[in-house]
Amino acid sequence: MRYVKTVEQVLKIMSNIEQIRNVGIIAHVDHGKTTTTDSLLAAAGIISPRLAGQVLAMDFLDIEQKRQMTVKAANISLYHEYEGKPYVINLVDTPGHVDFTGKVTRSLRMIDGAIVVVDAVEGVMTQTETVLRQALEERVRPLLFINKIDRLIKELRMGSDEIKQRFIEIIREVNSLIETYAEPEFRKKWLLDPAQGMVAFGCAKDAIGLTVPMSRKKGVKIDDIIEVYRSGDKQALEELKKKIPLHEALLDMVVKFIPNPREAQRYRIPKIWRGDINTDIGKALMEADPDGPLVFFVCDMRWDPHAGFVATGRVFSGTVFSGQEVYLVNARTTQKVLQVGLYMGPYREVVDRILAGNVAAVLGPDLARAGETVIDPKLKDSITPFERLRYVSEPVVTMAVIPKKTTDLTKLIDALKKMSIEDPNLIVKINEETGEYLISGMGHLHLEIVLTLLKERFGLEVETSPPTVVYRETIRAKSPVIEGKSPNKHNKLYISVEPLNEETVKLIQQGIITEDMDPYKRAKILRDEAGWDYDEARRIWAIDENINVFIDLTSGIQYLREVKDTIIQGFRIAMREGPLAAEPVRGLKVVLHDAVIHEDPAHRGPAQIYPAVRNPIFAGMLMSRPTLLEPIQKLEIKVPIDYLGPISSVITRRRGKILNVLHMAGNIVKVLCEIPVSESIDLANELRGASAGRAFWGTEFAGWMPVPESLLPDLVRKIRQRKGLKPEPPRAEDFLSP
Repeated sequence: MRYVKTVEQVLKIMSNIEQIRNVGIIAHVDHGKTTTTDSLLAAAGIISPRLAGQVLAMDFLDIEQKRQMTVKAANISLYHEYEGKPYVINLVDTPGHVDFTGKVTRSLRMIDGAIVVVDAVEGVMTQTETVLRQALEERVRPLLFINKIDRLIKELRMGSDEIKQRFIEIIREVNSLIETYAEPEFRKKWLLDPAQGMVAFGCAKDAIGLTVPMSRKKGVKIDDIIEVYRSGDKQALEELKKKIPLHEALLDMVVKFIPNPREAQRYRIPKIWRGDINTDIGKALMEADPDGPLVFFVCDMRWDPHAGFVATGRVFSGTVFSGQEVYLVNARTTQKVLQVGLYMGPYREVVDRILAGNVAAVLGPDLARAGETVIDPKLKDSITPFERLRYVSEPVVTMAVIPKKTTDLTKLIDALKKMSIEDPNLIVKINEETGEYLISGMGHLHLEIVLTLLKERFGLEVETSPPTVVYRETIRAKSPVIEGKSPNKHNKLYISVEPLNEETVKLIQQGIITEDMDPYKRAKILRDEAGWDYDEARRIWAIDENINVFIDLTSGIQYLREVKDTIIQGFRIAMREGPLAAEPVRGLKVVLHDAVIHEDPAHRGPAQIYPAVRNPIFAGMLMSRPTLLEPIQKLEIKVPIDYLGPISSVITRRRGKILNVLHMAGNIVKVLCEIPVSESIDLANELRGASAGRAFWGTEFAGWMPVPESLLPDLVRKIRQRKGLKPEPPRAEDFLSP
């Protein structure tokens, strides 16, 4: 292995697309992704091999080092030689905890292949399944690394045959997930075949790894590794590290099986880009053409105290260079690239340019956000943006933050703004009544990390309210048509509301149906896949971010076009806080049947139109069996069968539902269950106590479920009191015009 530390040598290879690989490391939390990455960094001569596994170089935030957990996705360009040829491997290390899956989603857009790391003892966990499913949805090819095999020997004292059986079980489980989630054309092609070298076995902590072809080549068998661990011979372990280094097993596997960017873009672009692939820009994207027009997709925004915001992403076409004028498609603005760089772990090395097919760090487009498409300004009227990034989870836990020192208020506002740009899954709002800043995240841990970052990165001491769970308001019946009058009585809107069916909710959630789509194309999808009437589907005016739809079924109404935007804005405002508990509304279809609009613009401004939209919507909702939806977490627990009883009682006591119990190897069972997020505070301690610390578990956001009828009135009252509202919810009559 030859160490290459110069950026120049890396750049030279980058200009040949066949010698580039873009790959990520994905896994369940604590399965050893970052330690695996460390041993690869050591191989590239970036950190001392002696410290690999202890340094956690990719965890360059203090908080990550302390918690031994990755919360940001870091990336780096590595050099590797395979069969005498040099390659550059752009490597992304991603978080494994469920609260940070948004970052995994964004990282996947940058890469073409993923090494799935699985702990040999814990096996395939909830989060392994989630990240693998996300990868396959983005057409990212998976490879497998079974890590921590030393635990099978030292902790479980397994024999050679049992260990091999364990490997077969894990490979079979990962393959069955690939068969379930991969698209038909990749299902068979991407199945993992250990004989060909698509699976590595090893221990990232000791930086040893082996694939079947490597075993043949080097004459080292799994039994030899087992023997070394069993004997505890440190000298023999050192010998083994030299003979079968982990970086060789993994990087050989990457070069051999992960396609180069051009090959990958030929099948990935039709999936992640909605434009016409037969146009000039489509062809440049399909070929990853460095001479084509610039198309750079931003996957991550990172704040650098010395330089400002740095946009990290993939150059899908063209070349990005400093001084270049670029156009931001979503922000609709032209900006200038000030600097281009390569990430070498925590360090950003400044370079002149980066060609198509590579990952680049770009300084300059301050208004960019994760999911932005940055292009050559000449394309601005002809480009279609990339498919929206879809996040598996939604922010469901909120807390209020105020600075301990009032003089720190502007500093806090600035810090929260920067953090919400870096992390689009963190929502920051101001409570107008109390002046508090509300932050919403994916779970309790997500918010805990945000508070720690405020302290460590921005030096802010804050006070917080206890975390509260975010609910959604919805209805279970259809309302009659209700008249909404403007306060001056000159404008009348006739509106009804009804629940959206499950198919429609799914189509909007998955981004298959969007507000800015061609109305005829959208109507056809809704008719074919969600049972809509074609004419009604064609007349959608707006789709709200919380999955609510506004439809105009009127015809020939004078002056309606002039107030269309005001009506839509009134609808969006009403959807932010429903009538029941001032929580966001979800799954509502709002239909405008008729209208009377005043001819004089002075009598039909927002102050008149907003109430005429909101009041009939709220009255209709309160007449249609309104309820609250609560966020639900899917929980997967692996535990010895003797502890099944105590674990089950913890789940049922917290309103959880056991969906399935599966027998695993030995006396281990896998319990699949669902539990409301509101009941999951301090769940970890209870599970540990109930299983004497023997349970492994993972969580995943599972969606929204109606709150049980018996708990609803009390919950509504509590939420309203917390928000400073009257405890009793309003009645429909309160919103009806006299």
